[in-house]
Amino acid sequence: MPIQWFPGHMHAARRKLEETLADVDVLIEVLDARIPAASRNPVLEALRRSRQRPCLKLLNKADLADPVRTAEWIAAFEREEGVRALAVCAKNPADVRRILPACERLAPHRSEPTKPLRLMIAGIPNVGKSTLLNALIGRKAAKVGDEPAVTKSVQRYDLPGLRSITDTPGLMWPKIEFDADGYLLAACHAIGRNAVAEEEVAAFLAETLIAQGYADRLTARYRFDPTGMNGDEIIAAIGERRGCRRKGGELDREKAANILLQDFREGKLGPLTLETPASRAAMIAAHEAALLAETDDQPTRR
Repeated sequence: MPIQWFPGHMHAARRKLEETLADVDVLIEVLDARIPAASRNPVLEALRRSRQRPCLKLLNKADLADPVRTAEWIAAFEREEGVRALAVCAKNPADVRRILPACERLAPHRSEPTKPLRLMIAGIPNVGKSTLLNALIGRKAAKVGDEPAVTKSVQRYDLPGLRSITDTPGLMWPKIEFDADGYLLAACHAIGRNAVAEEEVAAFLAETLIAQGYADRLTARYRFDPTGMNGDEIIAAIGERRGCRRKGGELDREKAANILLQDFREGKLGPLTLETPASRAAMIAAHEAALLAETDDQPTRR
């Protein structure tokens, strides 16, 4: 079942973000390095393009992602006009220190005392935006939590050197176009729990791990060979290996699903990236081909 999640407060957040962007020099978009394209907000991209604002894309949680694939994504993003990209871990001070110089290079005309650099940090929920903001301003100003949609309002903070940064709530978009993106976002805990069926998300995650060449990670963690299994079978095998049973001996699939999701989110499967530029292009091509075939199958009206 396709996943959609757009809480009511995000309508107001989108309007406020659009208004504030008019007074910003550089947009900092925080992405999840494990799903760089799926965590990219198309609404945010459209708004910044309409305002002709440069963008620094931060692939956060890079410590949880495949470094080779992260490099591929950085190269892909930097082929776009007005875009620069960095792989960062919000808890690494050396990574954080690279952010402001990168922003200055995107807006060199704002380096004078009379023209202070104005930044905005934005992104989808639960990508570590608040942690990065706190690291940039040097204090715990933004509330941090391991749940989507912790930040609810727009806030402006001063930075050293007469610079400023505006924080924004985590923002989704009204309709997730690709079903796979909804599952990837849910697997990375960017979508509220009440909007997803975690067994389905875990099964999708298992199949994605196999498709992306990470079967060995499942074998190393759970001690079975997932070759030839579908997602539901992998969840069942995890449940068997971990003794997930309800009263009466029935397999507790929900508990097994949560084990896989939690292990993935905490990096216990090792550094993983669930999409590459090539797999993303193939997914979009398949989606467009399916839409075309569906159109061709429609009866011609006379």
